[in-house]
Amino acid sequence: MADSTDLVATPRVENPVVEQQRDPDEAYHTVAKNPDVEQQKKEGKSKSRSPSQTLDIQEEPFEFEDAPDGGVKAWLVAAGGSAIFFCCLGFANSFGTFEQYYLTHQLKQRSPDAIAWIGSLSVYMQFASGMLGGPLFDRFGAAVIRPAAILHLLCVMLLSLCDTYWQVMLVQGVLMGIAMGCLQIPAIAAVSQHFDKKRAAALGVVVSGSSVGGIVIPIALSRMLNSSNLGFQWSVRITGFLMMPFMLFSCIVVKARLPSRATNFWIPAAYKDAKYLLLIASLFFVFTGMFTPLFFIPTYAVARGMNATLAGYLLAILNAASTFGRIIPGILADKYGRLNLYALGAISTGVIIFCMNSAVSNAALIVYSVAFGFGSGTIISGASAAFSVCPKSQQDIGTYMGMGLAISALGGLIGPPINGAFISKFGGFFEVSMFSGAVCLLGGFVAVATKLATPEGFLGKV
Repeated sequence: MADSTDLVATPRVENPVVEQQRDPDEAYHTVAKNPDVEQQKKEGKSKSRSPSQTLDIQEEPFEFEDAPDGGVKAWLVAAGGSAIFFCCLGFANSFGTFEQYYLTHQLKQRSPDAIAWIGSLSVYMQFASGMLGGPLFDRFGAAVIRPAAILHLLCVMLLSLCDTYWQVMLVQGVLMGIAMGCLQIPAIAAVSQHFDKKRAAALGVVVSGSSVGGIVIPIALSRMLNSSNLGFQWSVRITGFLMMPFMLFSCIVVKARLPSRATNFWIPAAYKDAKYLLLIASLFFVFTGMFTPLFFIPTYAVARGMNATLAGYLLAILNAASTFGRIIPGILADKYGRLNLYALGAISTGVIIFCMNSAVSNAALIVYSVAFGFGSGTIISGASAAFSVCPKSQQDIGTYMGMGLAISALGGLIGPPINGAFISKFGGFFEVSMFSGAVCLLGGFVAVATKLATPEGFLGKV
């Protein structure tokens, strides 16, 4: 189709807001309706038009403004998303501390793989429930976040009362996972609506909230559980009280920029896109392997002779390093390609996991935690940015992410229990590191192959 400037010599003036330079904070008037098109829809009549009018009819009836890519409102949305990840994925990243405590206290009669099912089910549910959270955000906007925030805080308080396996599984594994999914996926979708050219960097800032949470929460829990007289109940409750102001802040500032989508709840046609399917397969294999250190490094460190309190701090060290691993690659991804940086992060993480069983001293375990944290930090933010290039409309970002992550998260469901079974059978971590490293590396290579399904090709910056 010829460009509109070739058909019309005079500039268009019907919508001067689109033509003039705007401040980022003013880029929230997102929809401009063409009255001729609307009238034609109502009357069902065909009218004669000039070439420029004919061109307008062939376009979509809704014209969305470009994302502001900055400004106070956009960055407040990113800050609110970061607060959500602090409370959700930051708490989930602390499961290694819970696992080590469960094995020596109320669930000591259970095997490592049985306890690992709690954390893996929580990981799966927080991404799989995005199958609901994403489309609900596209339909109702940020309103979906508020009830999910209340449910998440309620689950934390209920966890403090759990003392049997099925209770912990129900609360920490199922209910908390559902609440997290209805918080995290909408947060990613909201930020993606506000950023385009800087989207990977903004998502890196958002997901870095989980790293900060993964620093604060494991240290606080490890200290309260192992070095105080508070006990399990009040240790968990205090963690819930810590989350409350962050949840309140996110409920206030996280908002959708685009109008709600009123079409189908899900978009089955997305599964016909080869690029989308390859991304799902890639993240499935990466999730199968990448959660191993997050779940088992405190247990592994204690088995190597490290003090239990210091072993609990390893997760904080790991998450501190992942803060830089989420932000720095996010900035580079906007320049060198979002899929490129995600693939690089997945491959490097697989190589690092291979080396887990070689870290035998306290110093080596600390260095290993730093290396894994930085390498794996790219994965969640990088995969989110890569998924965001798949939908044709920005209104569908939440649905695409929810549908894709629901399938990919199966890897996070089966990976940790398989590794727990390896530990129970072989009594060591060599088989764990080999299996997890191999599947994570495979996921990285599938991500590289995904580039073949893009218009930019294998060597493109995509």
